[in-house]
Amino acid sequence: MTGGGEPGPLVRDISDTARWVATYRARETERPDAVFRDPFARRLAGERGEQIARAQPFSEQNAWAFVTRTYLFDRFLAEDVAQGADLVLNLAAGLDARPYRMDLPASLRWVEVDLPGILDYKEPILAQASPRCALERVRLDLSDVAARRALFQRIGSSASRVTVITEGLLIYLSADEVTALAQDLAAVPAFRHWILDVVSPGLVKIMSQRGGQMIAAAGAPYKFGPTEGVAFFERTGWRATAQASLFKTAGRIGRHRLLYKLLSLLPESERGRDKRPWSAVCRMERTTRQA
Repeated sequence: MTGGGEPGPLVRDISDTARWVATYRARETERPDAVFRDPFARRLAGERGEQIARAQPFSEQNAWAFVTRTYLFDRFLAEDVAQGADLVLNLAAGLDARPYRMDLPASLRWVEVDLPGILDYKEPILAQASPRCALERVRLDLSDVAARRALFQRIGSSASRVTVITEGLLIYLSADEVTALAQDLAAVPAFRHWILDVVSPGLVKIMSQRGGQMIAAAGAPYKFGPTEGVAFFERTGWRATAQASLFKTAGRIGRHRLLYKLLSLLPESERGRDKRPWSAVCRMERTTRQA
């Protein structure tokens, strides 16, 4: 509700999408066969998160995608930490609680970056919990190019094997903005890996038509769905070392309805992928030269 008592928009700005996504983490956590557990998600999502989720029929029908995305980010991140990552840089961290819920070494440093409003909301909710690793929060608007470059240089100078994660961020950026961000990340030698999610133009179109109006009205329309898929990043200083389809993974972990589960068993063709709904989580490696 607004201050005057009139109903206000459910999604007021892009930060409210973090409450929405936290709702799906909370629901997954409450399943007896959960593929991950986030004991903080329900409080972080709050009633507004549930309201947003219920108001998005397309997303409700495809909740498996949010659950599977989180599962895959967890898996790729755990692999990077096991292989020696000494710092995780979480950009547009939102209401992510991985430093509190994942099995992480105490020696790991974790830096999460987001707008002041979302971090101011998050901190009191997690105030009584203890992170598993050394956690730093940075209040920063990533569209401030000079400020983010300064942050990247500071982080890069204090660590040797950094893994960057951007869960659910890139779809809200233009291709030029993604290119600039990718190049800024690639300019820091210590930034070895980048875990990101990418969708096809076909999926961007469907999401925009079937549920994107509420998000767009809050100033955060869906934008980024590169025609060339993961290959888009090759000219920005990154190459994919692993990728996992959300659709096929959801079938494997049992998060599809029966028909989708059967379809997920079929081979996934790359032909015409740009026109079909497709999404994946990718583990990128920094290359020595940018094209």
